[in-house]
Amino acid sequence: MLLYHKAESFKIRFWLALLLYYHSNETSPVEAGYCVVTLLNLNDHSILRTKLKTMNSSSKPNNRIYSTIGYYGAFICLGLASAAIGPTLPGLAKNTNSSLNAISYLFASSSFGYFLGALLGGRLYDRLPGNRLIAGMLILMACSLSLVPLIPILWLLVIIMGLLGIGEGALDAGGNTLLTRTHPTNLGPYMNGLHFFFGVGTSITPIIIAQTALSSGELRWAFWIMALLFIPVIVWLFFQPSPPIHMETRHETTSSSSNRTLIWTIAALFFLYVGAEVAFGNWIYTYTIKLQLSSITQAAYLNSLFWGAFTIGRLVAIPIAARVKSQTIIWVDLTGSFICMSAILFFPSSVNVLWAAAAGTGIFFASIFPTAMVMAEEHMALTGRVTSYFLVGSSLGGMVVPWLVGQLFEPVGAWVMPVIVLACVALCLAVCLRLSTLRRIPTS
Repeated sequence: MLLYHKAESFKIRFWLALLLYYHSNETSPVEAGYCVVTLLNLNDHSILRTKLKTMNSSSKPNNRIYSTIGYYGAFICLGLASAAIGPTLPGLAKNTNSSLNAISYLFASSSFGYFLGALLGGRLYDRLPGNRLIAGMLILMACSLSLVPLIPILWLLVIIMGLLGIGEGALDAGGNTLLTRTHPTNLGPYMNGLHFFFGVGTSITPIIIAQTALSSGELRWAFWIMALLFIPVIVWLFFQPSPPIHMETRHETTSSSSNRTLIWTIAALFFLYVGAEVAFGNWIYTYTIKLQLSSITQAAYLNSLFWGAFTIGRLVAIPIAARVKSQTIIWVDLTGSFICMSAILFFPSSVNVLWAAAAGTGIFFASIFPTAMVMAEEHMALTGRVTSYFLVGSSLGGMVVPWLVGQLFEPVGAWVMPVIVLACVALCLAVCLRLSTLRRIPTS
């Protein structure tokens, strides 16, 4: 370190910094070279010393592992919160003396909050320590979950759900962003693992709700147990060093008309898919109860089956994605989802078909989102600005489609849920067909 600061020659400083960073962090030469560029742009030696110390402390292998564990735990919490509303929808409607039509505004409020959280979260993670910011979002989510079963007024519950959505959106953006900074190379397995643990959280939620309903019969204990599970993750992340904030040079990919067409086409794919996923995952419980296809407890387990299959599908997709092209995967996923939704519509009174279709839908839905991200990366350079458009599309889909189901569920009939989900899947197939005709944006 002393030799580095005494070196006046640019060339000497370059190689010393490269060797120092590479050997002290056991990282790749590409990552080391990237950080050296940052170091060489700093002329003041005190700033250089501080910057290099930060890079070293936050990029050690142990710190990377510890932070990754924290992000996985945070996404379990994200899954818990995301799947909490569907199975508790009738209970929340009863608490607030609201109809299912009115209570469906909870989906719109949560999705709008997610939209705001995802949109603003990226800027915050570029300015503040990421791990502590995620811990703060988890605190916001835990407090919101604790208050949900205590609110007897619908409009106040809508506000609380909006706050929960803000935390979810910021956490989602932060988990993906910070994992990218923690693992700048060989990111694929870690990213698939991150979304796998989201599925773990979503599959646990209905089980917690079903067991608390059997033991105490009170809705509030389910929310409080989920909120308590946030505490270890909050403590863990709060004391972990955050990965360094990289000021990256971004390539503009939105200048021409053809580029904008490609970006908004992919954003439409995210809108339709996330809308279908959220609508099915949150309304399958109420759909089952409405058609009297099972008891309340069995409906909760059906919901858990969907999210459990969703989780298994994401786990299985990790080795498959390493061997099969992304276009093939997404076509198989969408075709399988289309068949499952069609089966529910053609055999509406069959319990066996419903259970089989719910499991199949979970498996086929599982890898669509990460595969769509891979397809987007194959077509263009994914900058923060472009990625934000995709998040906006997904958040709007998660807001509009479940809300639409809620508006038509009672006046039209419960069958409207699988019809709308089927329509979204069919439109996803059309979008993928359109995407295959668009040219790839060249990168510098």
